[in-house]
Amino acid sequence: MDYTIIKFHEVLYGLGIRGWSIPTAPLTEDFFLANFSRRTGMSTNDMGEPCEVMSDSPSDYGVTWSQITTKHAELLALYNNNAYQRTRASAYPNIGDQLDSLYHDILNNKLDKTGTWFTGITDVKNTTTLDEILLDGTDDSSTNAGDKVLLG
Repeated sequence: MDYTIIKFHEVLYGLGIRGWSIPTAPLTEDFFLANFSRRTGMSTNDMGEPCEVMSDSPSDYGVTWSQITTKHAELLALYNNNAYQRTRASAYPNIGDQLDSLYHDILNNKLDKTGTWFTGITDVKNTTTLDEILLDGTDDSSTNAGDKVLLG
């Protein structure tokens, strides 16, 4: 399993698993089972300080390797399906620059389609368009796999 894009902690968080410990992200089920532990309670140490009670028993994990790999694949697919949105979001000027453009447009009575802010945002929208996508049939839509869908 590759955790370059979707990190192991994001997978567990997506599954609602909290209070866990592992030395590094597991690549195999064997490593997961041998190294994962989960907080099962709280106690106090010899000095009266609170400490976690950890269990390395798979029956206390609250999650299986199969659930982890399934959630990882789900999150990776979601990430990959949002590539267009990430591309467009990074193309926009930062919010400070946008507000500055709006301020100057207001000063110059340009709160219309000729203003700096409007033309800049329009440029981003026009250069990062999504004219068509190729559906892979995994979205439960009635469209057949391979059909092209035009988006407006």
